[in-house]
Amino acid sequence: MAAPPARARADYDYLIKLLLIGDSGVGKSCLLLRFSDGSFTTSFITTIGIDFKIRTIELDGKRIKLQIWDTAGQERFRTITTAYYRGAMGILLVYDVTDESSFNNIRNWIRNIEQHASDNVNKILVGNKADMDESKRAVPTSKGQALADEYGIKFFETSAKTNLNVEEVFFSIARDIKQRLVDTDLKAEPSTIKINKPDQAAGAGQAAQRPACCGST
Repeated sequence: MAAPPARARADYDYLIKLLLIGDSGVGKSCLLLRFSDGSFTTSFITTIGIDFKIRTIELDGKRIKLQIWDTAGQERFRTITTAYYRGAMGILLVYDVTDESSFNNIRNWIRNIEQHASDNVNKILVGNKADMDESKRAVPTSKGQALADEYGIKFFETSAKTNLNVEEVFFSIARDIKQRLVDTDLKAEPSTIKINKPDQAAGAGQAAQRPACCGST
C-alpha cells in the first residue's frame, strides 16, 4: 500500500494561510484574538509589522489548519506586509463601521491585493465593530454589501467584542478555499492519468511538459 501524502500524515488535511488587512485601528487583531483564543481585550496595542495565530478547525470531515497573519495597517509597514500577500490563500478586508475613511480605503487595499497577491486568492469583506451604537455608525450595512457585490465577494458584519459572526467569517472563507483546493486537485487528476500511460508515451509527455512547467512559475 502506498504511503499517504505528507499532509495526510500530519495533524491536518489542509493548511490554509489567511491574511487580515485594513486600516490601523479597525480591529484586525481583536478579530484574530477572538477567533484563535476566544478572548477579547479593550487594551489596544498597535500591531508592529506582522503577527500570526494558528487554529485547527474541522470542515466537512476534514481537518483544516488555519495560519492567520495579522498585518499592521500603518503606511510605514505596508512595504513589509506586501511580501505576505504572495503566500496568502485568502484575504479578509476589514473596515470599522464607525469609521468611513477605513471603509473608503478598502478600494486601496483591493488594489494592493491585485498588485501583490495571487490571481485566484479568495477575498471576503468584513465590517467590524457592528456592536457599536447605531448613532456612531458611519457605514450602513447596505453600503458594505454594495461594495462586496461590486467586487463579487462575500460580506459579513462582525463584532470581536460580542463574537458576532467571527466564527462565520473565518469558516466561510476557509470553506471556499478548501473547495477551490479540492477542485484544483480534481482538475489535476486527468493529467496524472495521462502521465501514467505506457513508458514510451510517458517519456514523450514528460519531455514535452518540462519547458512548460518551468515557464509557468
